[in-house]
Amino acid sequence: MTAAKPLTLAIDAASPVSGLLSAPEGARACYVFAHGAGAGMAHPFMAAVAQGLAARGIATLRYQFPYMERGSKRPDTPRVAHAAVRAAVAEAAVQLPGVPLFAGGKSFGGRMTSQAQAESPMPGVRGLPFLGFPLHPAGKPSDDRAVHLADVVVPMLFLQGTRDELADLALLKPLVKRLGSRATLQLFDDADHSFHVPARTGRKDAQVLEDVIDAMAKWIDAQLSRG
Repeated sequence: MTAAKPLTLAIDAASPVSGLLSAPEGARACYVFAHGAGAGMAHPFMAAVAQGLAARGIATLRYQFPYMERGSKRPDTPRVAHAAVRAAVAEAAVQLPGVPLFAGGKSFGGRMTSQAQAESPMPGVRGLPFLGFPLHPAGKPSDDRAVHLADVVVPMLFLQGTRDELADLALLKPLVKRLGSRATLQLFDDADHSFHVPARTGRKDAQVLEDVIDAMAKWIDAQLSRG
């Protein structure tokens, strides 16, 4: 297992936040990995993804959004969240010079990353992998949250469970199609927004997560092979 290196990230107009860099020797890429709205960078899901990617030769930089660092339950405004995303990407470039960067995150973290990228492309970012993109609130189907994705010019990977209540497939599939060759959708049968699967499937959550991490690593390698 790759031990995570604690970091402190300076953010414009906000207090510094904590980060964790997991970098296997000879890492061929780094995923700048933002957490979801309700749990921080040390959540078991975040740690498992970081360890799984490290085992596949891909580094991760996890980090806290300022509200999570303060212990607040109210997510930051987009302006503050975007600044945190940019600070993390910049820090990854400093920590791993020359290593290709990818950025994204779990749910809220992925959406804030894509908004930041749409607003102004981040230097060195080759693509955006999303772990459960939150297309809409539960029970309120809409694709309004995805309007900004039309302004993202780097490749995007949507890793989604088929039971995700925050991403109605009847809306997500047409969205990905509209985005064209920039977007790839990878579905995981019976998984919900947290990639949990019911016991009746005979599968364990850990097995599903391994499949998710495999899919992300293969997609990252495909982007690297395209130069």
